[in-house]
Amino acid sequence: MGLGDTQAMSLLNESAIRTPRPLTVSAPATDDEPPSRPRRHPAWQNVPDHQWDDWHWQSQNAVRSVRQLRHLLPFSESELEAMGSLEAEYKLAIPPYYFSLIDVNDPNDPIRLQSVTSPLEAENPSGYELEDPLDEDKDSPVPGLTHRYPDRVLMVTTHVCTMYCRFCTRKRTTMVRDGWDAISRDDERMLEYIRDHSEIKDVVVSGGDPLSLPPARLKFFLDGLKAIKHVDVVRLGTRVPVTLPQKLFDQNLIDMLADAEKVWIQTHFNHPREITPETERACKALLRGGMPVNNHTVLLKGVNDDLATMRLLMRELLRIKVRPYYIFHCDPVIGAGHFRTSIWKGLEIMEGLRGHMSGLGVPTYVVDSPHGGGKIPLMPNYLVSASDDAVILRNYEGMLVRYQAEDKPGTSERTRTRGVSALLTGAKSALVPENNERLARRESHVHGHSGCGSQSAEPEAPAENNQRLPLFMAKR
Repeated sequence: MGLGDTQAMSLLNESAIRTPRPLTVSAPATDDEPPSRPRRHPAWQNVPDHQWDDWHWQSQNAVRSVRQLRHLLPFSESELEAMGSLEAEYKLAIPPYYFSLIDVNDPNDPIRLQSVTSPLEAENPSGYELEDPLDEDKDSPVPGLTHRYPDRVLMVTTHVCTMYCRFCTRKRTTMVRDGWDAISRDDERMLEYIRDHSEIKDVVVSGGDPLSLPPARLKFFLDGLKAIKHVDVVRLGTRVPVTLPQKLFDQNLIDMLADAEKVWIQTHFNHPREITPETERACKALLRGGMPVNNHTVLLKGVNDDLATMRLLMRELLRIKVRPYYIFHCDPVIGAGHFRTSIWKGLEIMEGLRGHMSGLGVPTYVVDSPHGGGKIPLMPNYLVSASDDAVILRNYEGMLVRYQAEDKPGTSERTRTRGVSALLTGAKSALVPENNERLARRESHVHGHSGCGSQSAEPEAPAENNQRLPLFMAKR
């Protein structure tokens, strides 16, 4: 399906090919200012809008070779040679729409890192990378289906994607393509397995990207799952709303998904710049069709491994009514090791989300465990200490509070002590960081209403409580 050399060359602006020059595109939005208008690479500047908004045109004109890339982005000859050696191993496909989100003058652009082949894919930096790090093949009772959790299964319905993410967990399968048009015996066996196992309530339809399937084959899966009474939820894992939103401008596709009744959409925004007027339109079409839309974000070095970017991404997702569902720690996949951050980085980001934005915008941070262990949630430690009847909890500000974990009659004798121990014994109820912004606002509010009978809910701490506690002031 790759384009030939003649087709590849026809995609490009001829003057850009004949006279190499620095490529320029209108400046992308900054991380704290999302894009407000569509952008186009100069190669497609003169494409009529009706073609640009046609997903068929986008797919047919996708960038699929290093030969095309050399005319669209600046590379050194050594980079091109290294990238060329990877072509036979890992496919490339980038629709012009998604490609145009790249800042061509930034070699570390977050959209470019996700979509353009990198020489780093030939490396295995830690030695821990695996072809199948999640043991999906080992938990596969029939070809294409993974049954790991008691009530859920994963169906790999195709190995084709509208855009091949460079960090994909299933990079090992990206070269498999034969027979993707026809309904196969393996497709039928997956549905038969689900039909025969009444404990299965939730089916993840994945790939590749199931929305890249021909309509008849997609309908085969949707109709088959709709007819299985014990299946309550069908989750379509797709990046089409992000990389090829024009496909969801097709009302026939929206109607097909809506008719399946059980469908939820699991999509995959990783950076605020991916949220554009086109993606917003696509997501709203899904919502109007009755499909809830959840988002999986992968924590990626150089793409979104900083708090400001991740906060903005979550806020923008809420704005377009897409629920932030998971932040995945990047899997140890061969060819994707350069994207992996430390676990501490993920915990740092979660620390900066919780309490600093609505809980609706705070996803669950998970590690998908090797050896098929499944998703394991990680979070900063908010349980600091515990006794037989009380726990000490820490909030997002660093405030430590005593919470009665188990109600018991009577009171125990309180030992005169300080710090966390004083909280456990009940001598104090909270330790609050000095210069706390929230309490400063509260004090300002109280003083602003003096004379109205208001009193502070936080009595001033005795001086002795502040001794040897430079970072905290104790509250009764």
